[in-house]
Amino acid sequence: MTATSLHPTEALHRELWTSLASLLRSYTAAHGLHNGRHAVIESTEEKITARHGEKWLILTRNHHSVTWTRENGDEGAMELKENGSLLGPSGEQAMDLQAEHWARELMQ
Repeated sequence: MTATSLHPTEALHRELWTSLASLLRSYTAAHGLHNGRHAVIESTEEKITARHGEKWLILTRNHHSVTWTRENGDEGAMELKENGSLLGPSGEQAMDLQAEHWARELMQ
């Protein structure tokens, strides 16, 4: 299936996914500025991996479903909403706020 033949909702989820990876890059860079630390962010259409030292975060997307796993065994599931938010067990949160939260944890 080509990008032009994607269902509009799937195309939107892909764009939001790309934005989430970009937000993680930006926020990890911002958190590392004061001491020259850097995180490595790798992304594909289904997976985002963020690494800093011994810490890591893996996000996996299946359409609108997002699962996350941390190096300490923590894991969870969220729903990528069409309005750019993530819906998880503790409620709906703006995607940028969740990305900032993950970045802060990784860079500590």
